[in-house]
Amino acid sequence: MQELNPVVDALIAALLLLAALFILVGALGMMRFRDFFQRLHAPTKASTLGVGGVLVASMIYSAADGRFGIHELLITLFIFITAPVSANLLAKAALHLKVPSKAGHPGKE
Repeated sequence: MQELNPVVDALIAALLLLAALFILVGALGMMRFRDFFQRLHAPTKASTLGVGGVLVASMIYSAADGRFGIHELLITLFIFITAPVSANLLAKAALHLKVPSKAGHPGKE
């Protein structure tokens, strides 16, 4: 393995830190939010942006190391497509089952 350019190292480190921040915010949202509909938002964003950031950093590392990371690209595309779709289906199922929400109605205090 060869040494990478310091700029590439810094870019990879920044992407990993940003991804870790999104995953942390998603975990805190899971603990902090009060009901199903509010909690549904947090892991969707965390998986899409957090795991996506880790995979993009992995693709950059692979490209800088001299190989193309097709596996990381496929995983990233799969997560970016399935996470919002699954959250939408879970929300529709909860609405169909009339799961109660603690959030207020828009416009009401």
